[in-house]
Amino acid sequence: MWHRSRATLGHVANLTLTVNEDVLRRARIRALERRESVNAYLAAALERYADSGTSARAVFAELGALADASRSGSEGAGRAWTRDELHRA
Repeated sequence: MWHRSRATLGHVANLTLTVNEDVLRRARIRALERRESVNAYLAAALERYADSGTSARAVFAELGALADASRSGSEGAGRAWTRDELHRA
């Protein structure tokens, strides 16, 4: 299990992702089984990815493909969500 407290992270930035609801549900279940958080896992994966030497073009191509494959979001529904609306508890 990978975990690092916020105190050891230094400066942090927030990142908002759009992901298929079923994928997120399965990820949350797996994280609970592994006694970790989805956030901690993604932060570690992003750090490994950033250190891999992959080009920015490849990063954006993969992110674009993931976004295109996701059925989440407001496209076609005529609704644009604000950041505040998305982060209300």
